[in-house]
Amino acid sequence: MGFKEEEDKIIVLKSGEIAPLWAKFRAEMIQSFPSPYRGGRDSLADGIDHAIRELNKLKPEKTGGAAFLGTNPGLTIDFENVKNSSLNAKMNSSSEVIKQVIKLFEGMPNWGHPLTMNNVNPQGNTAAIVAAILSEIFAPNILEGEYAWNIHQAELESGGILADLAGWEPKKSGCVYTYGGSGCWTYHLKYALTRVLPDSRYKGIRTDAKVICSQQAHYTMLNSTDWMGLGMDNILRIKTDIDSNAMDMGHLEEVLKDCSDNNIPVASVVCTMATTDANAFDPVKEVRILMDKYPNPIGYGKALLYCDSVIGWSWIAFKNYDFKLNPLGFSEAVLPYIEKNYNAIKGIFYADAFGVDFHKTGFSPYISSVFVYKNADEFESLLSRGASAYLQPRSPYNPLNYTLEVSRAATGSMVGWATLKFLGHEGFQSILGGILENKVYVKNQIATHSEMVCVNPSDYGLVTLLRIYPEGTDAGIQFKNELIDPAFREDLITYNKLTHAIGDKLFEWFRSGKKINGQCTPYLSFSTGFRTTEYNRDMKDTEAVIYAIKMFPMNVHITPEIMNHVLECIIAARNELC
Repeated sequence: MGFKEEEDKIIVLKSGEIAPLWAKFRAEMIQSFPSPYRGGRDSLADGIDHAIRELNKLKPEKTGGAAFLGTNPGLTIDFENVKNSSLNAKMNSSSEVIKQVIKLFEGMPNWGHPLTMNNVNPQGNTAAIVAAILSEIFAPNILEGEYAWNIHQAELESGGILADLAGWEPKKSGCVYTYGGSGCWTYHLKYALTRVLPDSRYKGIRTDAKVICSQQAHYTMLNSTDWMGLGMDNILRIKTDIDSNAMDMGHLEEVLKDCSDNNIPVASVVCTMATTDANAFDPVKEVRILMDKYPNPIGYGKALLYCDSVIGWSWIAFKNYDFKLNPLGFSEAVLPYIEKNYNAIKGIFYADAFGVDFHKTGFSPYISSVFVYKNADEFESLLSRGASAYLQPRSPYNPLNYTLEVSRAATGSMVGWATLKFLGHEGFQSILGGILENKVYVKNQIATHSEMVCVNPSDYGLVTLLRIYPEGTDAGIQFKNELIDPAFREDLITYNKLTHAIGDKLFEWFRSGKKINGQCTPYLSFSTGFRTTEYNRDMKDTEAVIYAIKMFPMNVHITPEIMNHVLECIIAARNELC
C-alpha cells in the first residue's frame, strides 16, 4: 500500500482510508529535507540559493555603507526575557525558519568589509566556505572510516602538509582538527601529562607538574589547566623581553633549574608564536636546548615542547621563498618584516607539537583549528583506548581511539584542507605580504602626525597599534616618558583613559553608521594592555600598562586609501573628546 497527497494535504491510502496524522506531517516534512537522489527539485539547493540572496541584501552598497549587515545596528535581543521560550506546538515551514535565521544576522559585523579591522577576524575564502557547507550536507564524522570514508583524506593530508612545512617527516607526523585554539592547548596538555605522568590516565593527576609559558601567553592556559584538572596554580610565567615580548631565556633557565633541583616535574613548556597584539615569538630552539639541559627528574617522562602558533603558523608558507630574488615583488620596507616572521616561526621544527587556526591567519570560516604532532606513534599510542562494541573499523584510520571528541564533524578539516589546496605557498604569501604593505603604509602616515605615535614600531606582525594625544602634544616624547619613567604614571593612566574613550567612541560611530568625510566609520578595537611599562616588568601594577588603538587590516579588500580614512576617523574621535 502507498500514500497519495490530495490538494487539501489530507493523506489518503490507496485503499481509500485516511492515514494517521503523523503520516501527513511526515509527508510535509520530507519536502524540507535534502533529496537523496539526483535530478528533480531539491529543497536544499533552493533553500541555500534563497538564503544567500537574502543574506546578500543585508550587505551595504559598494560605496558609503557601514561595516555591519543590514540597517539596524542595535542589539534587538530582549536579554531579560529571551529565555522564557518553549517549543512551538505546530510545525513551521523551513522557508519561514530561514527567514528568521536571516533576521538574526541584522547588525552582525561584516568581516569582508574593508572598514572591518578590529581583530584577527578575516573573511573566509570561497573554497573553504563551500567545503564547510558540503560537509554539513552529508555529515561525515571523522571518528572512524565507516562514517567519513574518503573524507578522512582532508585531515590526513592536512597533517602531512603542515608537518612538511614545519620541516618534520610527514609520514611520521599527524594532526587532529579540534574546537579552536583552546582545543589545541588542551590536546597538548593531555599529551604532556600522559607522557610525564603515565599513571595519570588511570589514577588521576596526583603530582603538581608544572606548565611553563611566557607572560605573553594566551589566557586559554587558564582554561586548559583548569579543565584538565592540573590546576591554574601550576602555571609558571616567564618574564618577557621589554622590546621583543619574547621569553627571557635567563629567567626560563632559572625556573627550569629550580624545578630540576627540587624534583618538580615539568609537564610542558609552551612557546608563544605570535600574539594577537604584541606579535611575540619565543625562541623555540633556545628553549629546546634549555629543556634538554634540565630534564625531568628520574621517574617522570620527558617534558613536552608545544608551540601555541595559532596566529603565527601561516608564516611557514614562506618556506623556500627566495628573499634575495623576491619573486613576488614585496617592497624593500616589507621584505625584512616577512623574513623576520618566517625566521621566527620556523623554530617550530624543534617542537613536539604546534597549534593552527585556519580561521585566523588561514582566512577561513570557524571552527578550523588543528593540533599537529611530530610523533604520531607516540601521541596516538599514549592516548589510545579500547574500541567501542558498536563501532567497527572499516579503514586504517580510526582516530576515535585517541581523540578527546568522539563525534567530530569533518567541517574543520574540510575547511583547512580546502584552504591549503586553494592558496598554496603563493596565496598565503600574497595575502600576508599585502597586509604588511598596508601596515607599513599606515605606519609612515602616523609618523606625519606629531600627536600620534605607533607604539609597536619594532613589531613585525599584522597589527598596527597607536596612541593619539591632544593637539600640541609631542606624541613621541610623551609616550617614551610614559613607557620608561614612573614619574609619568599618572599621565599614562590619563591617556590610557583617553585611548579607551576613543575606542568606545569609534565603536559607537561604527554602530550608528556615522560618516566622516562622507565615509562610514571603521570597525576598530583597542588593547587594554598589549605590553607593560619598563618599570613594571613584574606586572604587579595593573594600571602601569600600555593601552592602544588597534588596526588589524586582515582582509584582502583593504587599500591605502582606507587606511588614510581610518586615521581621519581616529583624529575626529579624539577631537570630539578633547
